[in-house]
Amino acid sequence: MEHSRAFRRSMTAVLLGVSASACRSATSTSTAVGTLEMIEVDVGPLQPARAVRVLVNEGDVVRVGDTLAVFSTPTLAASTAQAEARADAAGQNARDIARGARPEEIARAEAELRAADADAERTAADLARLEPLAASSNVSRATLDAARAGARMAAARRDAARDVLALLRAGARREQREVAAAEARSAQAAVQGARASASDLVLLSTVDGVVSSRNVEPGEVLQAGQSAITVGQPSRPWARIYVSQFVLPHLKPGDSLTARLDGDTTRYRGRIAAIATKAEFTPRVALTEQERADLLFGVKVEFADPTARLRAGLPVTVQLPTAPRDQP
Repeated sequence: MEHSRAFRRSMTAVLLGVSASACRSATSTSTAVGTLEMIEVDVGPLQPARAVRVLVNEGDVVRVGDTLAVFSTPTLAASTAQAEARADAAGQNARDIARGARPEEIARAEAELRAADADAERTAADLARLEPLAASSNVSRATLDAARAGARMAAARRDAARDVLALLRAGARREQREVAAAEARSAQAAVQGARASASDLVLLSTVDGVVSSRNVEPGEVLQAGQSAITVGQPSRPWARIYVSQFVLPHLKPGDSLTARLDGDTTRYRGRIAAIATKAEFTPRVALTEQERADLLFGVKVEFADPTARLRAGLPVTVQLPTAPRDQP
């Protein structure tokens, strides 16, 4: 009887140990495989143009600002020259209006006013002399009417000459100066646009990297925005891996991960750049438990690789962080 109780106590202890072991949290590790890619920048003309020179080949190392290719358009030089001529004319006109009349112009207007004033005085004196004669019928009515008309015309010419002189001395109105200045600025902007179009035909590298694709040869015509040269950045490789919904809660942007290449024991450090906000597989009907396990989320991992071993196209195995789970 005593032996039976001791056996039962022993079995109870074993069962309790097993139960406690099952309730303890265990750890599991997982990996994900992706394909390495690199950031690539396409460089091309901003307008339809013909390639004149292509200065790089595939595999060439380039730096920011290096000339990759030179393009041309048949009307570019003429358009630029025309814009520059219009800008010169508009600028000269604006300066003339701002300066006002030249001393020679004012002197000429003063002389014309003196002549008109003398003519007006003479015709007025003639009219004054003829009026008494006409009253005594010593001068015909037609002669008097002609004298009056001549006096009025001479007075009008004098008034007009006086107004011209006053305008020359006052200079252009503020509105006229503003319009002339605006026209000069518009013409200068057209010149800058023409020169910018010319500079856009000289393709420069915008990043440090390696020429991964030469898409044009001299003599070929490309449309606006069409790629002429593709520059890759092998020092900034990245890979997109896919993780299950069970691993996803343990990842966040900025986390560090390690990766390796096939046949290479070196551990490469990467950083999570982005995590997809929706699953890659979304069925139309209610998911079973097995189907829920198949849901995958894309994770973009960026690497810093000064060794240049992480080449685009190579498969890379990413070590995911340890995820706690309860064992049944």
